Amino acid sequence: MAKNAIQKIAMNAAENIPYDKLMLSQKNVRRIKDGVSIEQLAEDIGRRKLIQSLNIRPVLDGEGEETSTFEVPAGGRRYLALGILIKQKRLAKNEPIPCIVNRGQETSAEEDSLAENLRRADLHPLDQFRAFKTLSDQGLDPDEIGARFFVSPATVRQRLRLASVSSTLLELYEKDEIRLEQIMAFSISDDHARQEQVWERISSSHTQEPYYIRRLLTETTVRADDRRAVYVGAEAYEAAGGVILRDLFEQDSGGWFQDAALLEQLVFYRLKVDAEAIRAEGWKWVDAAISFPYGHTSGMRRIYAEAQELSAEEIERYDALKAEYDKLDVDYAQAEDADEAIEAKLDQLGAELDAIDDRPQSYDPAQKAIAGVFVTLAANGKLQVDAGFVRSEDEPRTETGDVDEGEEGSADGGTQSNGDDDGDRVVVNGRPVNDASGDDGEDDGIKPLPDRLVFDLTAQRTLALRNALAGDVDIAIIAALHAFVLQVFYRFAPNTCLEISMKSGSFSQVDGLAETSWAKEIAERHEAWDRDLPDEAEGLWDFLLGLDEASRKALFAHCVSLTLNAVVEPWNRRAKALEHADVLGRSLQFDMVDAGWAPTVEFLGRLTKARILQAVREARGADSAQLIDHMKKDIMAREAARLLEGSNWLPEPLRVEVDEVSADAGDAVAGDMSDEAALDGDAAELPAFLADDADPSSDEPVTIDGDETDHLQAAE
Repeated sequence: MAKNAIQKIAMNAAENIPYDKLMLSQKNVRRIKDGVSIEQLAEDIGRRKLIQSLNIRPVLDGEGEETSTFEVPAGGRRYLALGILIKQKRLAKNEPIPCIVNRGQETSAEEDSLAENLRRADLHPLDQFRAFKTLSDQGLDPDEIGARFFVSPATVRQRLRLASVSSTLLELYEKDEIRLEQIMAFSISDDHARQEQVWERISSSHTQEPYYIRRLLTETTVRADDRRAVYVGAEAYEAAGGVILRDLFEQDSGGWFQDAALLEQLVFYRLKVDAEAIRAEGWKWVDAAISFPYGHTSGMRRIYAEAQELSAEEIERYDALKAEYDKLDVDYAQAEDADEAIEAKLDQLGAELDAIDDRPQSYDPAQKAIAGVFVTLAANGKLQVDAGFVRSEDEPRTETGDVDEGEEGSADGGTQSNGDDDGDRVVVNGRPVNDASGDDGEDDGIKPLPDRLVFDLTAQRTLALRNALAGDVDIAIIAALHAFVLQVFYRFAPNTCLEISMKSGSFSQVDGLAETSWAKEIAERHEAWDRDLPDEAEGLWDFLLGLDEASRKALFAHCVSLTLNAVVEPWNRRAKALEHADVLGRSLQFDMVDAGWAPTVEFLGRLTKARILQAVREARGADSAQLIDHMKKDIMAREAARLLEGSNWLPEPLRVEVDEVSADAGDAVAGDMSDEAALDGDAAELPAFLADDADPSSDEPVTIDGDETDHLQAAE
C-alpha cells in the first residue's frame, strides 16, 4: 500500500516592485510608535540599503483581478522610511523595492502583520555588547558606532566596557546566573582574575549586591576625591603610567586611582618640590607630610606675619571708602524696595575695602631664619602651609662667658659702654658688665655678699611676698596666669618666680583627632591669643595687667583647660583623677552628645558584633537589634550607625557616670524597652535587600581607614 506523499511547502515569490506601485495597508497592526524613529530608520536604510524585504499583497479589483498596485501590511515602517528618502531626493520614485508577494492569501493581512512583529526576538544584551566590540575591533570608534545605530557615544562605551568583562562571568550572565547590574559592577575593573576572585568570594554569600562588588574591586585603590589624588591630579597620575578605574554606569566622582603606591610616590615627590620652594623663601626648615598628628606643634613658639603699613594716602582712601559704604548701607536699609544699583555699588566698595584689609603680609627675615614651616594636605587636596614655628633648640640663646679683649660690640650686636672703660667687657647672662680685672691695682674694693647671707635675706623676702600676694586676689590670679601663659606660649622662658608647673598631653597617637570640631576650636582660640600676646616674654606682665577682667578670665580658662587630662590609660592608674573629671563634667553640665559626638560607622566598626548589637538594644530596643543581628560586620556597623542616629546613645567611657551593669541585665532592660520603642516607632526598618543579609558568623573588626587591614586605607 503506497504511503500518502507529504505536500511540500511553496514559498511566496520575491519580486522587485517599483516604490510608486506600493501603498501602505490600513491593516497593519502596529499603531503606536516605539523604538527607532522612522527618520532614524530612513538614515539606516540610506547607509546600508534594505536588509529585510517588504511583505506585500496585490490589490484586487471588483472582479478579483490584480491591479498594478500592491498594499504593504507587514513592513510599514520600512515603507515610510523609503518615502522619506524619496522626499529627500535620495531615492527615485520608481526604484524597485525587494518584496515578498503573498498572492495565495491563505492568511489575513492582519495576521501576517502581527506575526512579523511577535515572531521577532529581541537581541540578547550580551549579543549587542559583543557586536559593538566586533565593530570596535574593526576600527570604528564609539562616536561612529553611535552615529550608525542612533545611540550616544557614552552608551557605546558602556556596551564596550561590559563586553570586556571576564568571559567566565559573561557566560554566567548568558545563562542568567548573574544579573546585568552585577556585570555593570564588575566592569569597573579590567582585571579578569580579580573579577573572578570576587565572584568566587560572593557567589555563595547572601551579599551579592552591585555596591558590594564595586567595593571589593576598589578596596586597594584610592578614590579620585581623596586629598592625595586631588593634590597630584588625574593628568599627572596617568602621565606617570597610572590607571584610573571608572564606573560608566553610576556617578563615581572621578573614579578610583588603581595604583596607590604610585600615587603616594607622586604625592611625596610633589611635596618635596613644594617644600623646597617654600624653604627658598628664607625659612630655616620645612617639614612636609600628607598629614600630621594632633599636637605636632606642641613645644614650639609661633611667630606671625605683619601686614604692610598703610601710607597716608591709603589711609585717607580707606576712610573715604568706609564712609561711603556706611552711608549707602544706611540708605539701603531704610529703603522700602531693593535697589540693584545700590547693591552693586555696595559689593564694589566692599571688595575694595577687603582688598585693603587683606593686603600682603610678610615675616621678619630675622625671625624666618630661626623658624620653620609645616606643609601638609588639606581635606580638599590643596596645599596647606602653616608657617612661623620656632623649635626650642632654635630659640636664641644668650651666651655667658668672657669676651676677648678688643672685641667690639655686645652679644646682641650693639656697642655698649659706661664711659669709664675702653670697651673691654664680659657678657654674663646676656648682659655686658665691666671687666673686674682692672689694672688700677685696687684690692680693697667692695666685695659681693656671702652666698649664705644672700639666701637668708631672700628667704625673708619670699615669705613676705607670699604673705602680701595672699592678700591680693587679683594680683595672685595675674601671677598664676603669667606663669601659665609663659609655659603655654613662651616655652623655656624662666620669667616667673612662681614654682607652678603644668602638663598638657598631646594625644598624637589618636588618628583623626586633629579633624574634630573640638581640636579645631582649641587651635583657633590658641592662635588668636598667640597673635595678641607680646613677642617677647619680658612684656607679658604689663600685657596681663592691661587686660580687662573678662579677657583675663578667658585667657586663664584657656590655659587651665589645656592641663585637663581625663584619658583612661591601662598602664596609668588615675582613678581619683578620673573621678574628678566626672565631677568637673557635672559642674560644667557637660555632655558629649551636646558637644557633637555621634556613633559613626568608623567607631562602630572597631567594636565586636555583640557590642554593636548591645548599643542598638540600649538605644532602640531589642526589636531594632534583631533587624541587624544576622548581618555581616561591615553592613551591621553601617546600619547600626543609621539606627543610632539621633538616639543620644553614648559608649560607657563617654558617659559622665558609668553604671556597672552586666550584659544579661542590659539585655533585660533593653527587652523591657523594646515594646515601648515599637509603639513609639523607634524600631527602624531596614532596606529590603538587607533584610536577609549575610553570614552572621563573622566577628572580625570592620576594615575602615586601615584600622585592621592596610588595603582599605587606600579605598577610603
